[in-house]
Amino acid sequence: MALPLLPTTLVGSYPQPEWLIDRDKLVTSGPPRVRMHEVWRFQGELLETAQNDAVRLVVADQEHAGIDIVTDGEVRRESYFNRLATELDGIDLDTPGTVKSRTGKPTLVPRVVGPIRRRNAVEADATRYLRAQTSRAIKVTVPGPFTLTQLALDEHYNDPQALAMDYARAVNAELKDLKTAGADVVQLDEPYLQANPDAARRYGVEAINAALDGIGGTTVVHLCFGYAYVVKGKPSGYSFL
Repeated sequence: MALPLLPTTLVGSYPQPEWLIDRDKLVTSGPPRVRMHEVWRFQGELLETAQNDAVRLVVADQEHAGIDIVTDGEVRRESYFNRLATELDGIDLDTPGTVKSRTGKPTLVPRVVGPIRRRNAVEADATRYLRAQTSRAIKVTVPGPFTLTQLALDEHYNDPQALAMDYARAVNAELKDLKTAGADVVQLDEPYLQANPDAARRYGVEAINAALDGIGGTTVVHLCFGYAYVVKGKPSGYSFL
């Protein structure tokens, strides 16, 4: 699919409409790392229908604005992170763990109690739906293996590098399914490369390379300083880079 020399795209999430989520509840708790079903204003089949409607609005907005590489704005997700992170084997979601976030606050996260494995495609159906809504190139984002490792309580591996590599294999399998489902561009969200640069230098790039192994076409790795409403006093540069 032909693109201009400098194509435009959304970096990450798009504002979800108030009729879809309870924004006050979501913002009050901070970005969820485990599931947070209570933020949705619909349940069951009605929720899927409402999310489909929201995706169509997001796509229409991007096309109207002239965006070249369209996304679904992650409007089906409670956060960029938790939809994939909570669908993997090896996680005990009934009893989450607690780690410190990049702001130093205790945060509920997936608790790793066994080998991390992907049991099924997570975002493939959403990708096929997005593909059917536009003739433009599409991009799909997933959390990267390093960030997945940083936002988990490891009670199985006792080795962050080994955990990261199993996360990388799970992400790699997901990316392959996303490409088959029609994604032109896939993106790894890796904000914790910036937050934990020393660990990132030890094994972050190795894990990212493993996650992207065999993935054709354009791939993206996204770093950031975190949500503006959460992280205050952002640094002036990317310490990892």
